[in-house]
Amino acid sequence: MDLGLTILAINCGSSSLKFGVFDGEVAVRRGHAETIDEILELVDHPSAVGHRIVHGGPDHAAPAIVDGELLATLHRALPFAPLHLPIELAAIDAVRKRLPGVPQVACFDTAFHRTMPAVAHRYALPGALFDAGVRRYGFHGLSYEYLATVVTTTRRAVFAHLGNGASMVAIRDGAAIDTTMGLTPTGGLVMGTRSGDLDPGVMLYLLGQGYDARALATLITHESGLLALSSTTADMQKLLEARAHDPRAALAVEIFAYQAKKWLGAFVAVLGGIDTLVFTGGIGEHAPAIRSQICQGLGCLGIELDADLNAHDAPVIGRGTCEVRVVATDEEAMIARHTRELTIS
Repeated sequence: MDLGLTILAINCGSSSLKFGVFDGEVAVRRGHAETIDEILELVDHPSAVGHRIVHGGPDHAAPAIVDGELLATLHRALPFAPLHLPIELAAIDAVRKRLPGVPQVACFDTAFHRTMPAVAHRYALPGALFDAGVRRYGFHGLSYEYLATVVTTTRRAVFAHLGNGASMVAIRDGAAIDTTMGLTPTGGLVMGTRSGDLDPGVMLYLLGQGYDARALATLITHESGLLALSSTTADMQKLLEARAHDPRAALAVEIFAYQAKKWLGAFVAVLGGIDTLVFTGGIGEHAPAIRSQICQGLGCLGIELDADLNAHDAPVIGRGTCEVRVVATDEEAMIARHTRELTIS
C-alpha cells in the first residue's frame, strides 16, 4: 500500500464538524471546522474522502462508494434522520463540486448494529411497517466499531458512548446484540437536549394539545434532555458544578446516571454476565463522577471502580471481576479505514 495516499475523513454532526487526515494508518492532522470549504482549503488534494453518515436506512448495512444510486437511497432515508442527513448530503455535494473525480465513501453509523437479532431490532408493529424500514437501528456505530478493534476482551462487553448524544451497546464476541437508540438517534438514554425514550402516549397526548410534527420534533431533539431537566444547561460539566446548590441540576445528573445504570443492568442480563465495560465520549471519558454514579452498587455484577484510578481518568479504572476501561474513541480512524479499503487497492 502506498502510504503517501491521503485520506480525508469528514465527521458531520448535528452541531459540529470534525475532520481527520490520514496517510496510510497514520493520522497526520485532526481538527474542527465551521464549513466543508474551510476543510478543503486546509487539506491539499486528498486521494479519497470518507464521510460519517448517521443513518443508512434499511438499504445500507456496510460502507459504500458514493454514486448516484446511493445518493438516491439517502434522500429517501431523510425522514429517519432529518437533523443529520441534510448536513451530510450537503458535505458530499460540496466535496464533489470542489474535488470532481475524487472518490467518496459513505460510512454508516447504523451499520455496526445490523448484527442485532430480531428480538432486539423488531418493534411490535405490523410487518408492513418493518418492511418500510421501521425498526431499531442503533447509532454511534463507528465509535463502537473502533472500540471493538482496540479492546482486547469483547466476549461479553458493554460499551457506553456518553456525550451530548449518548447511547450504549451490548457486545457478544465483538458483535452488537442490542443497543439503546432505536429508529432515530433520539431514543434510549436521556441526552443533552434529546428526550431519550418516551411512552408513545406522551406524543399522542401532545398532538391533542395542539403540537404538530414540527413542534414535536423541536421538543424532543432541542428542548428536552438535560436542558429540560435543569432548565439551565445541557453541559454535564456545568451541571456537576451546580448540583450542590441547584436541585434541578442535581436531578438532571441523577436521572442521566440512573438511566445508564438501568440499561447497563439490562444488557448484563441479556449477555448472561459481563467481562468488560468501556466508557467513551465526552462525558464517558472526562466525568469521573458520572462513571462512579453509574457503577455504584453494581459489585454484585463484578463492576467495582477504583476510586483513585477513576478520579484520574486512568485507562483501567476497575478492581472487580469486570474490566472497566476508559477509552478515547476515534470515529475518523474508522472512516479512513473503510474509505481506504473501498477506494485504494
